[in-house]
Amino acid sequence: MQSQTNEQALEAAIEKKLTGTTREEQLANGHANTFEDSPQYRSGNGYWIGKSQDFDKEYAIDQTRFWHFLENTQAEELDKIKRSSDWKIKILSRLDRMIQKYGVLHLLRKGLEVEDAHFTLLYVPPLASSGKAIHENFEKNEFSVTRQVAYSMVNPREELDMVIFINGLAVITIELKNPWTGQNARVHGVNQYKKQRDNSQPLLQFGRCLVHFAADPDEILMTTKLNGKDTFFLPFNKGVNHGAGNPINPFGHKTAYLWDEVLTRHSLANIIQHFVTLDGKASDSLSKRNLIFPRYHQLEVVRKILKDASENGTGKTYLIQHSAGSGKSNSITWAAYQLIECYPANETVRGSKGLSQPLFDSVIVVTDRTILDKQLRDNIKEFSQVKNIVAPAFSSQELRSNLESGKKIIITTIQKFPFIINGISDLSDKRFAVIIDEAHSSQSGSAADNMNRAMGKKDAEDSEEEIDAQDLILEAMRSRKMRGNASYLAFTATPKNTTLEKFGVQQSDGTFKPFHLYSMKQAIQEGFILDVLANYTTFKSFYELEKSIEDNPIFDTKKAQKKLKAYVERHNQTIQIKAEVMVEHFINHVVVPKKLKGKGKAMVVTQDIQAAISYFQAIQRILKDKNSSFKAVIAFSGKKTVNGIEYTEDSLNTFAGKDIKENFDKDEYKILVVANKFLTGFDQPKLCTMYIDKKLQGVLAVQALSRLNRSANSLGKRVEDLFILDFFNTTEDIKAAFDPFYTSTTLNGATDVGVLTELKTELDEVAVYEWEEVTDFTEQYFKNVDAQLLSPIIDKAAERFNETLGLEPEEKADFKIKAKQFVKIYGQVAAIMPFEKLTWEQLYWFLKFLIPKLIIKNPQDDEVDELLNNIDLSTYGLQRTKLGHTIDLDDAESTLSPQNSNPRGVHEKEKEEDPLDLIIRSFNEKWFQGWDATPEDQRIKLVSIARLVQEHVNFKSHFIDNPDIQNRELALMKMISDAISQQRKTELEMYKRYSQDESFRKAIQDSIRRLVELR
Repeated sequence: MQSQTNEQALEAAIEKKLTGTTREEQLANGHANTFEDSPQYRSGNGYWIGKSQDFDKEYAIDQTRFWHFLENTQAEELDKIKRSSDWKIKILSRLDRMIQKYGVLHLLRKGLEVEDAHFTLLYVPPLASSGKAIHENFEKNEFSVTRQVAYSMVNPREELDMVIFINGLAVITIELKNPWTGQNARVHGVNQYKKQRDNSQPLLQFGRCLVHFAADPDEILMTTKLNGKDTFFLPFNKGVNHGAGNPINPFGHKTAYLWDEVLTRHSLANIIQHFVTLDGKASDSLSKRNLIFPRYHQLEVVRKILKDASENGTGKTYLIQHSAGSGKSNSITWAAYQLIECYPANETVRGSKGLSQPLFDSVIVVTDRTILDKQLRDNIKEFSQVKNIVAPAFSSQELRSNLESGKKIIITTIQKFPFIINGISDLSDKRFAVIIDEAHSSQSGSAADNMNRAMGKKDAEDSEEEIDAQDLILEAMRSRKMRGNASYLAFTATPKNTTLEKFGVQQSDGTFKPFHLYSMKQAIQEGFILDVLANYTTFKSFYELEKSIEDNPIFDTKKAQKKLKAYVERHNQTIQIKAEVMVEHFINHVVVPKKLKGKGKAMVVTQDIQAAISYFQAIQRILKDKNSSFKAVIAFSGKKTVNGIEYTEDSLNTFAGKDIKENFDKDEYKILVVANKFLTGFDQPKLCTMYIDKKLQGVLAVQALSRLNRSANSLGKRVEDLFILDFFNTTEDIKAAFDPFYTSTTLNGATDVGVLTELKTELDEVAVYEWEEVTDFTEQYFKNVDAQLLSPIIDKAAERFNETLGLEPEEKADFKIKAKQFVKIYGQVAAIMPFEKLTWEQLYWFLKFLIPKLIIKNPQDDEVDELLNNIDLSTYGLQRTKLGHTIDLDDAESTLSPQNSNPRGVHEKEKEEDPLDLIIRSFNEKWFQGWDATPEDQRIKLVSIARLVQEHVNFKSHFIDNPDIQNRELALMKMISDAISQQRKTELEMYKRYSQDESFRKAIQDSIRRLVELR
């Protein structure tokens, strides 16, 4: 009998794990109607098997489990309602009204009031200190799972694969897919929820369930609100190799953690009690609020912290390296609240005051984010039965006072942290967990002065200097005698060497690693942040870009020449010139195209406050001259005197500094000029462009550039909308800064737009499409015509490629690679080109729709598709010489050791050049300017052809020994052509160019002649 690999088999596997048996097993054993009679029943994770016929579509409950639970646990309360003949309707109607008003989460936590009766709808999971009654009550909960639930009152044939119930209340729905049957969760499961499930039905209405999962054996996605085609799904995956997805599970499916771990009774009850939260004001209607279900890494890190603290006690340090986009605010609030209920695993645990006493007397949260303060207060209102347990503290005296008044969670700032440490040391009989939110890490100006004074430093730093919060925290901890009565948890995306050593977990080999990791790579691959390195240009490369256009006669570059001529002639980067470049670019590529639905904004990062003031004034003058509809804003701390005039941000902006964030969010202001302020800790999703004239390195570089990575789905923000123009740093500098914190970053260098001309020419020559088809398609596409009218245009071209032209597999692969490369390169270069090229734009859209229909049938299909999907955008030549595999180096775990900025050692060989090097360099400088090949790669291309010529059967007789100069030359040309034809399979593009381009052919022939004469 064959293995079952369909969705039904996956349903059965989940059911088996949760209940200990399956519907199929029960039917086979004769327990068709009374599953509970089976000796196996509830032997798995303690779930009941639900019956689809027990599901009440109107109230979205399992009637059997609901009434059974109430009768068994709260008969006395039921008796109060049973006085009425319609008592069941009373309870169900009240239940339905309360769920529609507050959501099922509220009822699971608070219970249900019906007249004078109160019903508990979920008995909370017991803690280590809980008494026998709490343990017994929890076991009375009736968790159940039902397969194939017909949920719709309109369409009785619509079914959900699985529904999880607690005491009869639906809490989770699951749609299952199996790739082995040609479907997956990401596409088909999500699409089913979006387009084929009626969210007007009670079960799928917002707030009725806590979460909806689309799952297959490889990955899981989730949403808490079904909203038709606009439903937004988040990944609920573990991550693998620091990226998206799930690791191989040697004992089953990759996603088995959902039913093995997450959906166990204790786990699910804990999630409901301590994690799931309704965001928004309590006074808002349910529809205006957001239901937050923890992502997997959030659930994992909080539980891992609690387990370690319970087993190892106080006095420990934890480094949680979570990228932007990880949801640190929620992770911190969940950890903070649950740490006050963390109990020692045994009495020998350090800091234990007995098994009945919490391990920590108080949790101190160190943060500069007011939003985190609010989140803590709001969340704890939902979680805790005891009110007002959160309070601020800015001194050791306030810390003591708050503890005496029963405050369990105390919030302070990074500047006041030294005072709090004093208080911790003084209160040696108390136990503390200190959570340091280093998400917004830098301080400057008066904030830095306060911190320095707090640490006893007489001379405060210059307000223009950047003060790193990690250094401040460590200095505060070093300058005080740290006692073992506190555990420290540092949340950061970019740990420095010193932070890793202080907070990290030391390994057996002496290295230090984070206690928990959620990488930038994973955050980007899962779509929570955008890749800010996808479109990065240095000023030098920007000039090279325009210079390459200048050398190309088909482009009009007067505008670019005018801007850059002054820069080149003066040999210094004047602020006025750079400001003009910035404003011109911003207007032409952000404002005019209405990036982010017209809301796009830019940040200008300058060397210091004086430079910021000069930039701000220059930009304001340019905007005024252009009669611009928007203005710039400047942000810096303190006062600054320039040319005898004292400036503040208030005087320059004409509004208070405290209002900068609020005003910059308005459409009136689109450019923000800064020196240090707002380089970190500034969340503005409308930022999509950054202009840098400041040395950035290490942690600061990552934090500053990450101002652009905030996603904004409501504005349609995509990675293609991001652009960074850097006047100061090299791409190598930025890559070196990102590598330690983002293991798979590939920083693309500048792309020569001349490559697009070459690609288009070569694509045109293959004749897969007629240009009239390209123009017709784009014209129809932007008229928003029915897609049925577009398909025939694309299909004609696809048929030529696949059949009519009779292309060889190598020719097909070559065309498809070039088409993919054109689309990817143009998608980036279009943002920075100082001119418009209509034909490129048209071809870009046409190819985007054509590429998916291009079929390559040969034994290397998989390899070609992998190549197509992993093309590096640095240069076209890089891909052709297969240098893209070096990206794999970035997937290794990075360390903070110095990186070699010139690993290829090009300059080291400069003095050792021989005539061969000069020949090859001369050739490549003329014909392969866009190829990023190593010197050895360049050598191989021509040397291999020269070797074939020398090995030709007629080489000696027809060339070396031939006294007739004319015939000798003709013979050599014939042998060169034969050699290039012989390499056609591996150098198809060179062969085609040699055949079609006379200048290229002469250059090749001249180079080969010189080579064979040398050797």
